[in-house]
Amino acid sequence: MPDGTVFVASGSLNGLDPTVPANNNPTYEILNAQGISSSQSVLLDILDKNQPYYLYPFIHLLKDGTIFIFVSKSAEIFDVANNAVVKTLPDLPGDYRTYPNTGGSVLLPLSKANDWSADIIICGGGAYQDISSPTDPSCGRIQPLSANPVWEMDAMPEGRGMVEGTLLPDGTVVWLNGCNQGAQGFGLATAPTLEALIYNPTLPLGQRWYRGAPSTIARLYHSVALLLLDGTVMVAGSNPVQQPVLEPIPNQTPSEDYVTEFRVEIYTPPYLQGNPARPTDVVLSSKTLTANGSGFTITFNAPLAAKSCQVVLYHGGYVTHSLHMNHRMLFLDSSGFLAGEEMQTLSVAMPPNNNVAQPGPYVLYVTVDGVPGMGQFVMVS
Repeated sequence: MPDGTVFVASGSLNGLDPTVPANNNPTYEILNAQGISSSQSVLLDILDKNQPYYLYPFIHLLKDGTIFIFVSKSAEIFDVANNAVVKTLPDLPGDYRTYPNTGGSVLLPLSKANDWSADIIICGGGAYQDISSPTDPSCGRIQPLSANPVWEMDAMPEGRGMVEGTLLPDGTVVWLNGCNQGAQGFGLATAPTLEALIYNPTLPLGQRWYRGAPSTIARLYHSVALLLLDGTVMVAGSNPVQQPVLEPIPNQTPSEDYVTEFRVEIYTPPYLQGNPARPTDVVLSSKTLTANGSGFTITFNAPLAAKSCQVVLYHGGYVTHSLHMNHRMLFLDSSGFLAGEEMQTLSVAMPPNNNVAQPGPYVLYVTVDGVPGMGQFVMVS
């Protein structure tokens, strides 16, 4: 949250069947900046009403300090300070989008150019918790603080459950992992989706999706995808069976067709393919930054003939169950770039407040013509 507290929502009382309400905990609580609980669990109606699809809700902090909450097919704007629903948003058409048929949710890049206004996309999902469940290719995109929020519908090239959307420093989103049939849980997924999908939010509707490189490794339940400092993406995980299984065992119920996966892959996004020249020797005037509109400087060496430059403030979030909690990316205003010159000095402006950039650790990237240099860890207050 903007003041450094932590909003913690949903969960189970015992880890048992969420179709039995007595097992569930559709509440929220607040931890202070030191991680100590207020010891007060507050019923959250949107979770309560959407049981059993109340686990692992999609939550994004908005520029006015309220939060966007999405669970099942329902969405709202919620004022944490006053424990009040500000606005109930339209339901998202299509199948269920949260556990046990989780799709993926991404807060698209924020910038001063878009007035730091949230633009959120939710993709994928499924119909029910079984290995026979179809998955949903549809996506909904919404600007929750607009005067009349509505879902703009789009579609991935294929249906996916357990798909993870990860922001990339060039402003695109890579969607990885998951299945074309089934649901979350042990032995409940098949038809793994192996290709990376790239989404460019700046292109016209109908032209935003294209296919990237495929993997040969199934990444099903409990997979992760995280951007690394060098601009590649670490892809890991998948334990679709309750106990470790090293070799597939056919004809089991629940399925043991897919093994416990210990291998880790590196996905190279399109902007690094072909070994392009990258910004080097990136130096920040300070790595302790304040979200109050203040400035700092960056020096770096640009590839010759470079035409454009962007500065990215990036938080990878905390990832589990295809849910990237607190994942956000901001394009910062900068000046001083000299096209075609090698040695560069930028003057960079921070976001205006902690509603836009919560306090905590981030990575700062300099990109030149869409190609990032090595990320730098910074702390934002």
